[in-house]
Amino acid sequence: MGCNQYVQKSTLAVLIALLTGAASAHAQTDLSSIEARLIALEKRLQDAENRAQTAETRAESAEKKVQQLTTQQQKTQDSTQEVAQRTAKLEKKADEKSGFEFHGYARSGVIMNDSGASTKSGAYMTPAGETGGAIGRLGNQADTYVEMNLEHKQTLDNGATTRFKVMVADGQTTYNDWTASTSDLNVRQAFVELGNLPTFDGPFKGSTLWAGKRFDRDNFDIHWIDSDVVFLAGTGGGIYDVRWNDSVRSNFSLYGRNFGDIADTSNSVQNYIVSMNNFIGPVQMMVSGMRAKDNDERQDTNGNPVKGDAANTGVHALLGLHNDSFYGLREGASKTALLYGHGLGAEVKGVGSDGALRSGANTWRFASYGTTPLSKNWFIAPAILAQTSKDRYVDGDSYQWATLNMRLIQEINQNFALAYEGSYQYMDLKPEGYNDRHAVNGSFYKLTFAPTFKVGDIGDFFSRPEIRLYTSWMDWSKKLNNYASDDALGSSGFKSGGEWSFGMQMETWF
Repeated sequence: MGCNQYVQKSTLAVLIALLTGAASAHAQTDLSSIEARLIALEKRLQDAENRAQTAETRAESAEKKVQQLTTQQQKTQDSTQEVAQRTAKLEKKADEKSGFEFHGYARSGVIMNDSGASTKSGAYMTPAGETGGAIGRLGNQADTYVEMNLEHKQTLDNGATTRFKVMVADGQTTYNDWTASTSDLNVRQAFVELGNLPTFDGPFKGSTLWAGKRFDRDNFDIHWIDSDVVFLAGTGGGIYDVRWNDSVRSNFSLYGRNFGDIADTSNSVQNYIVSMNNFIGPVQMMVSGMRAKDNDERQDTNGNPVKGDAANTGVHALLGLHNDSFYGLREGASKTALLYGHGLGAEVKGVGSDGALRSGANTWRFASYGTTPLSKNWFIAPAILAQTSKDRYVDGDSYQWATLNMRLIQEINQNFALAYEGSYQYMDLKPEGYNDRHAVNGSFYKLTFAPTFKVGDIGDFFSRPEIRLYTSWMDWSKKLNNYASDDALGSSGFKSGGEWSFGMQMETWF
């Protein structure tokens, strides 16, 4: 009902009441007085109508404002959500590594003896080096070795990722600038990975498929002695990070590789390696099986006929512990591994790489290293690598050795440090005449002092680049000179009794 109708009916009711009341009471009311009161009443009713109209107008205005505020609030919420979504996409894009990447490793240096003449060097220069017995590398390398890695990564709209990597590497021992005639330039890796495939679910969600020629992703080494703890490589395919729960994951792979010289096209024997690598928290358990059909009909890497008992099959196992502390005692990091191999698996470092192994060969290998700060300016990295192998190449042979290595860094300032390294190796080798080697036993020692320049992170053993000056002293048991006629120890001008060397070197990776 409108305000005007309400006022009219109210006025009529009042007039009827007044007239009726006046007649029934027979009041002697003055007509002019009645008219005055009616005028006053009509004015009050008009004022009431005006106030009602004002109130209605204000109510309509308030309702419009509420609707406007509600609409604006919804727009603000939508805009906020849109901004949040765009921000999340940008943050995700920032975290994604898409496009091309270039990575590399290189070392190069010069070394001489105390007479200013060339000398012997290398992490595998001792008789034990033929079966993987490395010594400290600081001040003991004169080669130029380069790895160049080019990668392309992308993340698709559905969340899947791709990665292509190619590695080209070359190693040289000549000091000349033009080395094409002696180049070992080689494509060491070329593979593709597909990750986070949206149709993969359950344990395979977030896993990575790969195929091609590559080093296994989870190989690891002891850098100070230039030795892999385990090195699985070849051409094949597999899947990484099959997750059974939050703390257990597995890798599965198939690698193929050839024995012998890569230039020997007549060598068609292939070794196929099936590997399962499991990680339970910091614990690693790796098991591999291999088969090389007709391996007993080929020649070994030195061109010698392999005997009829050369292995055609083999097994390899590793138990490892990867700590994010220095053996649980203090800050730092450490890794420890125990390896076993039988038959073709008896080459426990380079899995499946040695085709001259006998079917009855057995090898055990232990490796451990760690890094930790001793104080604000002193840092230490101890390492041990030991191996025992029996019936390796001929019946009854035995190769036993152990290397202890210690590297110390003393920080002088943020760009300069003094590096110290001591390396000791004991060996007891009984080749039983294989490859014209002779039985020897004894010890090897090396001490190195190396002033080192860096751009920062002096105490970080894994930060590079570095430029080093160094001097090294080494000596060994005289009996080790007789192991072979073509190895470093015992060669002309390089015999037991103490050898000094001097030089400088750069090393970098990124």
